[in-house]
Amino acid sequence: MEPRKYRSRFAVLGFIFLGAILLSYYQIDRPLSQFAFRTFHDSRAPFVALTRLIDILEIAAALTLVWTGLVFARRRELGPRGQIALRATLALFLAIGVKELAKYAFGRTWPETWICGNPSFIRDGAYGFTPFHGGAGWGSFPSGHEAVVCAVAGCLWVLAPRLRPLGAVGALAIGVGLLGADYHWFSDVIGGGLLGWMLGLFAARLDLPKTKNV
Repeated sequence: MEPRKYRSRFAVLGFIFLGAILLSYYQIDRPLSQFAFRTFHDSRAPFVALTRLIDILEIAAALTLVWTGLVFARRRELGPRGQIALRATLALFLAIGVKELAKYAFGRTWPETWICGNPSFIRDGAYGFTPFHGGAGWGSFPSGHEAVVCAVAGCLWVLAPRLRPLGAVGALAIGVGLLGADYHWFSDVIGGGLLGWMLGLFAARLDLPKTKNV
């Protein structure tokens, strides 16, 4: 695909996601949170279990870094699959760092009260953004879980097309878990997915030139 066409499609996709975030914020987030609370509050364990799939990804990423270090220490090459694994790992850790900055910048309150009596929609009717407020109670947007899984999925979408279905299923499963457990707003999940996907594409296409010692 020509670079200009690729950028155009990427821009269109970005606008679609941004529109979906706004639509969700005004029309979907609150009714969906109330539904999840009423329906699954006392039986959310299966949804919570789905969100913990992210732990598997993070453990795999940590092991990949250790393995990569050993390969480099022995002065060997990673090979094509090893390079893909390393890029996916870097995408994951990049998403972890960027999503924390984004959470601080947006300062959104959570659907429910989880942390030190944080204000929430279900308990206090709190709903909205307080940019740069700081504090764990104002870190709902974007979803870090969805950002992480979509960063890996986006990277593999480019570099390992055969794994596309697995990436899509993983992103969907974690999104369902977050919503069913009422951990996040629907727009949080969309925003996290968009952020992670962009970071994954960045990690997949990044080409760093070798530098000389200074």
